[in-house]
Amino acid sequence: MSNPPSIELCGHKVGPGQRLFVIAGPDSIESEEMALRHAHLLKGITARLGVPYAFKCSYDKANRTSGKSFRGPGLKEGLRILDRIRREVGVPVLTDVHETSHVGPAAEVVDIIQIPAFLCRQTDLVEAVARSGKGVNLKKGQFVAPKDIVHSARKAVETGNPNVLVTERGSSFGYNNLVVDMRGLAQMREAGLVVCMDATHAVQLPSSSDGKTGGERRFVSLLARSAAAAGIDALFTEVHEDPDRALCDGPCSLNPQMFEDVVRDVLSIRRALGHEAS
Repeated sequence: MSNPPSIELCGHKVGPGQRLFVIAGPDSIESEEMALRHAHLLKGITARLGVPYAFKCSYDKANRTSGKSFRGPGLKEGLRILDRIRREVGVPVLTDVHETSHVGPAAEVVDIIQIPAFLCRQTDLVEAVARSGKGVNLKKGQFVAPKDIVHSARKAVETGNPNVLVTERGSSFGYNNLVVDMRGLAQMREAGLVVCMDATHAVQLPSSSDGKTGGERRFVSLLARSAAAAGIDALFTEVHEDPDRALCDGPCSLNPQMFEDVVRDVLSIRRALGHEAS
């Protein structure tokens, strides 16, 4: 792979010299009304900020720490809700898949299909998502060095789909903690990848709370600003109207005002450093 050319996601160019692409939404679909409400809210915020945007939400959180944790409405009902959001709210939609059998149904509904971090090296899944022709968001596994995720990205690109975004979300660091090495963002771009920063999952404290994953929301803004200075092409955040009551990843999620503040800061840094297109 050479230096990263721009890719295309949801009709927008994403890459060096392009506008920041924003992916945001609740971690999981808690109800149809909740998902619709958040999509409308986030559409308004991103329109006000003038950034291209995709709404993200999961129909099934298949990798929860505990088998008793909330997972979501499942494939059929979840995709029905996401399809309604896409049509009625008028926003592009991203969701994740955990097995190859879900790729086809998801591709009929969403604009970007996400490969979860834990599954980033699953060749059949990576290739199936890429062959769908949809945009690909490849989460870098917590166990994968930045320079090594290029091999997973290459699996996707070699199917003939160039529109692959690679998302940093922190690396395992001792027990129940993650760390983000900002050098890795530069290394991934040098490897020819278009790079996104997931500033909310990066503050997770995995499995730290008796069968639940904790998090340090107060550091989201710090990581987002640092990543902006490092030259990311896209920003991923989880947003919930009441994070402390969220059914999944609440400790990592931003409330809407925090989200707007973070994006404003990221845009200001990008403009100051000449990373943001006019």
